Amino acid sequence: MVCSRKGQCRFCTKEGSPRPVFVDYKDVSGLKKMLSGQGKLLGRKRSGVCAAFQREVGTAVKRARFMGLLPYVAE
Repeated sequence: MVCSRKGQCRFCTKEGSPRPVFVDYKDVSGLKKMLSGQGKLLGRKRSGVCAAFQREVGTAVKRARFMGLLPYVAE
């Protein structure tokens, strides 16, 4: 996983992304930054992550919602 624009993605490093870096579904405060006020997932341009990590963020949000850590609809 390597970003096309250096330094844009908050998960990638300058050398690319080492494999141990992943998006944790238990990090609720970090995932809330990726959601809009209505609870929808923000796009890549607004959230500032690369395509590979955008897919991982989507999966992590779905897991957190299923586990009850994040609401499906904002309050």
